[in-house]
Amino acid sequence: MQALYLLALDPVAETLAEPNSYGFRLERSTADAIDQCHRVLSLRASAQWIFEGDIRACFDSLSHDWLVTYIPLDKAILRKWLQAGFMDKHLLSPTETGVPQGGVISPVIMNLALNGLERHITQAFPAFQGHTRTKVHVIRFADDFIVTGSSKAFLEQEVQPLVEQFLAERGLALSREKTRVTHIEEGFDFLGTRVRKYRGKLLCTPAKKNVRSFLDTIRGIVKRHKQALTGNLIMQLNPVMRGWAQYHQHGASKRTFAKVDHQVFTLLWQWARRRHPRKSRHWIRDKYFRAEDGNNWVFFGHVTRPNGTQQDVRLFRASSVPIRRHTKIKGEANPYDPQWEPYFEARLGIRMAHNLRGRRHLIRLWKEQDGRCAVCQQRITHLTGWHSHHRVWRTHGGSDRTENRVLLHPNCHAQVHSQGLTVVKPRPQQGVCKA
Repeated sequence: MQALYLLALDPVAETLAEPNSYGFRLERSTADAIDQCHRVLSLRASAQWIFEGDIRACFDSLSHDWLVTYIPLDKAILRKWLQAGFMDKHLLSPTETGVPQGGVISPVIMNLALNGLERHITQAFPAFQGHTRTKVHVIRFADDFIVTGSSKAFLEQEVQPLVEQFLAERGLALSREKTRVTHIEEGFDFLGTRVRKYRGKLLCTPAKKNVRSFLDTIRGIVKRHKQALTGNLIMQLNPVMRGWAQYHQHGASKRTFAKVDHQVFTLLWQWARRRHPRKSRHWIRDKYFRAEDGNNWVFFGHVTRPNGTQQDVRLFRASSVPIRRHTKIKGEANPYDPQWEPYFEARLGIRMAHNLRGRRHLIRLWKEQDGRCAVCQQRITHLTGWHSHHRVWRTHGGSDRTENRVLLHPNCHAQVHSQGLTVVKPRPQQGVCKA
């Protein structure tokens, strides 16, 4: 039931959302929030002080009366969800505040409740107050947010009371332990990233707490697989290594990646030595490590495929992930608005070209169309460029699956959207039988 109401509520939330809110929203990510931090803090004249805000128990503390009054949802249904309670060890616990526990609609309700925080602050403190620049910017991801300002006193004495007033109306309060005002040269942690200025240059690196948490996860996996086959251990480690490295690949992370690889190597060396306490170091090196691509210490193993054959696998290295700058989404872009469909298709094409799975989709589409544009039937090359077009727009319920996409020239793609043309997916080429 909540999922059905979410289909109607999410477009409303996107329409009302503020430009620098990034959490629990379609087509937005932590990378967008970090990139916005870089944009507003990297210049020489940028703000030097940051108010780090953290809302205490946001999902559990939202006022039911405020939600019923202001959330554009059926009042009776919403009140039943809010007051339904939750079961824990066969005991029913009432919910007098907060949104549905674990409900699919809860993040959208939370975003609607916090919507207006950025506007509330920027309207109260415009770019100039007299002859002084306030340098106020608000960046929010779910219930974590930062506010930049021209001075520590300004943020503590003027911005913080305004934030507390805004939250109090919704039954919320700031966490005293996690809320602080920090200078940019000291740096602050935001969404697992350390944002800090070094000698006038802003760098976004993996936060130390985030790195420690990641290495603790790796240690836990290695510890739980003391007797596992090498290939099985690698298959458990690789998704974790790859996911963490790709999360941080948009910042200045190369040096941290190298340090993490060294830490993981040390863990695996100890794991191998423990399995063979009477073997020499040379024997252990030859059994578990090999030389590849100029690296003499590649941890490798074997796994059995479903068809019974053996497959070589090697440990994924964080330092193998290239550093690639992220292109932030436009603040006013709305994935439910048809006029933004070409923009999101272009972003999808860029993402596809940057990952192996996406390139496979592009190659498959290109081969299905015999390398020709589905509109003008002319060749698609790197010189002409291309756009991955959704035959049924996502704003009309279309999916990202290959069956719903065709490759078009950029000019043809613009004509399709401007003139409302319908594109027919070409039939795959079939072989000709000879008599």
